[in-house]
Amino acid sequence: MKTLTIATVFTILAAGVFAQPAFADHSEAIVTQPENASLVLCLDTNECFVPTDVTIDVGGTVTWINEDIALHNLASGTIRDTEGVGDLFGSPTLLMPPGDEYSFTFDDFEPGTYPYFCFLHPHMSGTVTVVAAGEDGDMMMMEASATGMLEDGTMVKVYATEPAEGERMEISVTFADSEHVNYDLMVTQNGEEVLSDAGAHEHMGMGEHMTAPLPSSDPVDITITFQGYGVAAPLTGPIGEEVAFTNVVPEFGTVAMIILGVAITSIIAVTARSRITPRI
Repeated sequence: MKTLTIATVFTILAAGVFAQPAFADHSEAIVTQPENASLVLCLDTNECFVPTDVTIDVGGTVTWINEDIALHNLASGTIRDTEGVGDLFGSPTLLMPPGDEYSFTFDDFEPGTYPYFCFLHPHMSGTVTVVAAGEDGDMMMMEASATGMLEDGTMVKVYATEPAEGERMEISVTFADSEHVNYDLMVTQNGEEVLSDAGAHEHMGMGEHMTAPLPSSDPVDITITFQGYGVAAPLTGPIGEEVAFTNVVPEFGTVAMIILGVAITSIIAVTARSRITPRI
């Protein structure tokens, strides 16, 4: 394997403090059952439901739209469940002809991730992650922010809610001006894995993820492994490149965000398919 030796100098990034807080609006979400979703080929691109995973506030509404030419339906639970299928939302008897839609409001739901699938085509499955809204009715505050860059110049930005012991942490990833982005996401806290999402595919270059309940309120480390642009092989872009952020945690409470960098001077051996990025 060809190895490159690179002398890399990292300088302190500008501490960009924003005067206004940022909110994640999860009051509503739209999910489509796309054309040919009835075929198992949709599993190849993770597009049996689009998007496969959505985040919604308690009291928020998700609307599913059948854009396929086939009949579909919707039922909470998984194909492995022997009972309770459709008890939370949807139903095995719910029929959605082409062009039809179904909406459900997640009132009185505990924060957590709720799976669902198409009872008529069990290979089609997705999840709804329900999160708590702010006490004043505002959406959950996005309190930590960091940025990096892929080798092709694409800016990668991560937003994360404040880590709290026993609570789930919301991670939002944005690839600037990009579509059909494929990537893996790994989040650890003190060396313990709290989230591993492999094979994420985001049509608009923006993805939302949720960790398991955190063991502590310590900062987390986030690693994004880019897997290419496109919906089918061959994918393009700097495949295999990593963007890593360490010690992600808010610095100024709920009223501002800051981006911090570390001054590092080092000589690093990396493979031709890898690239070391600033640790933030």
